[in-house]
Amino acid sequence: MRLSKFDLQSQRRGFDFPLLFTVGLLIIFGLVMVYDASSVQATRDFNDSYYYIRQQVIWVIIGCLSMIFFTRFDYKKLKFLGLPLLLISFFLLLAVFIPGLGVSGGGAHRWLNLGPITIQPAEIIKLTGVIFLASVLEKKVRLLPFIVVVLAYTIITAILQKDLGSTLVFVATATFLYFASGGSLWHFIIALPVGLLALILLIFTSGYRVKRVMAFLDPFSDTQGYSYHILQILIALGSGGLFGLGLGHSRQKFEYIPEVSTDSIFAIVGEELGLVGGILLISLFVVLLIRGFKIAQNCTDNFGKILSLGLTSWLGIQIIINLSSMVALMPLTGVPLPFISYGGSALVANLTAVGILLNISKQNNS
Repeated sequence: MRLSKFDLQSQRRGFDFPLLFTVGLLIIFGLVMVYDASSVQATRDFNDSYYYIRQQVIWVIIGCLSMIFFTRFDYKKLKFLGLPLLLISFFLLLAVFIPGLGVSGGGAHRWLNLGPITIQPAEIIKLTGVIFLASVLEKKVRLLPFIVVVLAYTIITAILQKDLGSTLVFVATATFLYFASGGSLWHFIIALPVGLLALILLIFTSGYRVKRVMAFLDPFSDTQGYSYHILQILIALGSGGLFGLGLGHSRQKFEYIPEVSTDSIFAIVGEELGLVGGILLISLFVVLLIRGFKIAQNCTDNFGKILSLGLTSWLGIQIIINLSSMVALMPLTGVPLPFISYGGSALVANLTAVGILLNISKQNNS
């Protein structure tokens, strides 16, 4: 089989250079958009337009250091760290309910105050969950650990923390990994209606989730109420047209769009850079996913193959859910856009995943 020019260059360097280059472009683009989208909010809240971008730069540095470390750390050793890492992650996930440690917002308990930093454990466990599942699915498909982890995560995040978005990402990733590892088709046939019923129950037993579904079905139904958020996003995207209003010229970032620098940042991308800018960003994501799946395809050991599949599918599923909710293909969910949205926990976890992928690539290209 003939290798492409990019593949030959990657092998000479010992790791997947196209993946690294793509992630570098995404990080730079993300920093530009975080400053752009957050400057108004930062001025309002802290009288400092650079407040959020300074925080994000610190997280980028931490994330890049983690990526470099895991590029050099033998990924095969993660096989034996899967369970301890998962247990620590579940402890952090539950620690948000400890008074003095947990930070709540909007009626949800999702953040953990660790002195100078605040983290979101639900983002960390997406990474450690993939590592654990890869370690238990390496030799044979095991249903019980899969069910236990998925149920525990769902109960804590979807019911207790009221974070259905993170739950969808985790469950979808775990399910993909289970069946990609050789899970029985009968398990999928049984699980599909059960999963859909559980999702319906989670939605219709929560008033704000019902309103999000109603806003999805009709964004103009309550323009000053429950459909306000998605309507303002659609206004931003529609205002952008083909080429956008120009970088820095967004009107919707002036306190019209909630979560403008985090979950809804793609709306500003579309408004300022237009359809062309949005397509270019999505193209970078496509390259990222192609390189990740290619690493999995070329991996010679089963653990590395499953691990790279899990990490890539996790990033892909999160990207799809975020972008789909931004263009009203599904109800709004509190899911950040990888490498682009403001937020430290998700960014460090994403860059750590890239470091592991680069390490897998490096060991299988040597």
